[in-house]
Amino acid sequence: MNTLSAVLLGGVLALASMMQSVNAAKKPNIIWIFSDDHSFQTIGAYGGRLQKLNMTPNIDRIAKEGMRFDRCYVSNSICAPSRAVLLTGKHSHLNGKIDNRGPYNHDQSSFAKVLQKNGYQTAMIGKIHLSGAMQGFDYWDVLPGQGAYNNPDFISAKGKEKNTGYVSDVITDKTLNWLKGQRDKEKPFMLMMHHKAPHRNWTPAQRHMGKYEGITIPEPSTLFDDYKGRGSAARDQDMTIDKTMRMKYDLKVGLDGQFAERTKKFNAAKLEGKDLVKWKYQTYMKDYLRCIWAVDESVGKVLGYLDESGLGENTIVMYCSDQGFYMGEHGWFDKRFMYEESFRTPLLVKWPGTVKPGSVNSDLTQNIDFAETFLDMAGVEAPEEMQGESLIPLMKGKTPSDWRKSLYYHYYEYPGSHSVKRHEGVSEKRFKLIRFYGKDVPNGEEWELYDLEKDPSEMQSQYSNPEYAPEVKRLKVELQRLRTYYKVPEEN
Repeated sequence: MNTLSAVLLGGVLALASMMQSVNAAKKPNIIWIFSDDHSFQTIGAYGGRLQKLNMTPNIDRIAKEGMRFDRCYVSNSICAPSRAVLLTGKHSHLNGKIDNRGPYNHDQSSFAKVLQKNGYQTAMIGKIHLSGAMQGFDYWDVLPGQGAYNNPDFISAKGKEKNTGYVSDVITDKTLNWLKGQRDKEKPFMLMMHHKAPHRNWTPAQRHMGKYEGITIPEPSTLFDDYKGRGSAARDQDMTIDKTMRMKYDLKVGLDGQFAERTKKFNAAKLEGKDLVKWKYQTYMKDYLRCIWAVDESVGKVLGYLDESGLGENTIVMYCSDQGFYMGEHGWFDKRFMYEESFRTPLLVKWPGTVKPGSVNSDLTQNIDFAETFLDMAGVEAPEEMQGESLIPLMKGKTPSDWRKSLYYHYYEYPGSHSVKRHEGVSEKRFKLIRFYGKDVPNGEEWELYDLEKDPSEMQSQYSNPEYAPEVKRLKVELQRLRTYYKVPEEN
């Protein structure tokens, strides 16, 4: 090869290398902030009876500078299955993680593995609730199981390590350390910051114990629901503030330290009946909101670093929870049911230059969509086995003409915690049909139909109302169509 040819070849290779760097630089970074059991009712951007409490100023900033999704739902409202759906983009019956018990198959395909193969650096920090070594992540440092609120252990590729401090702060510090000094700055990244809070038993940081003192948290109108308008599942559950919530474990009565004064005041009050339920509600809600305050501080620190570092302009920030949660509605806490408060989850997206600030989307979206959305953001084709749809068209304000009109849901963990019976269902924007099934359900099967337009609190099933017979018939056909479409085994 002569000198001129060598120079030309070198120039071509240098140009190709430069173009690869430019193209890589154009790929957006993605930060996925995931909390545990954070209800949409306790995010200020969603309004409602609690909005005036100013609960989430930093999380609200994501909505202000991006998009709020008003009809985002889960496919199975329980922790570990929701995370399996997040990773795989498949419903529980296909990814194999149908409940909180049993193993998760890490060897199956996930969006993280696909991103890795396409030039992204991936990191997972915080709660994942899936036992075994993580796959698809260049860096992972996660809580074992549910994790602890104070001085939590973490597990990484190096083994188990004890950490000092409050769990939300530890997760934030690990996240910022990775962003600042542990990532490969030549690669785009996908970073998942998964908070434990505000999962039960709602233990706040010491510094937040004074928040919400001296105020009364607004009660839901259904706090003393009698369940007369629904079937046996709503009546037979074990998740009421009245009977299920534990005085010591949940409400910390009898504990020393930061809860000593609470115990003293409670013992002096000698509450009973509805007064006791109201006290439990107030105490539960304040601890829950205090836990959220630490999560919101975390979000603020991450957003602040993105601003200071210049990363913000090319970084997508998304905030979501693994499912919804009951804030006293129907007298409940926890999740699991296909009723709105646990079926629906918050989703906020900030994407400078792509998502219009302050925009709102009301299309039906679901957590099976997240994996395909991440891949689409990276310009990568999703595996055929994924069952969701990319949300990018919606983020751009353009709903496809063939966007889904219904959602499929399936809850499996019965018998189990809180005694919520197995059920599946189909939900549209207005109507929802639920089928409870199993040996502990009268006649092996019970149906409920709700008109969400006329009955948004789902207080009265219309399944036996002749006026709704056409909707029942139509929705049963749609439920079967979704079962076939999503390959749900017939034995369910």
